Amino acid sequence: MRERALIVLWPAFVMAGVLEALVFAVVDPELMSWFGGAPLGLSRQAVYTITFFIFWGVIATASAMTQLLASTEPPPPPRRS
Repeated sequence: MRERALIVLWPAFVMAGVLEALVFAVVDPELMSWFGGAPLGLSRQAVYTITFFIFWGVIATASAMTQLLASTEPPPPPRRS
């Protein structure tokens, strides 16, 4: 079980870092607002941290669902020679 968790979480961690770098190369966290309304009122580092954990959670959930679906596949029928 521990290995399966690491197989899901480690690549998700790396890709969350890559995705965050790509997003914040274009978006300034201090200019972000709530759906066009009031500014977030968070520091730049807080926005980076929260966004990283959101990205990590979404990617890890997708990877875990893939693992679950791949592991529930029925075994192939036996081959007859």
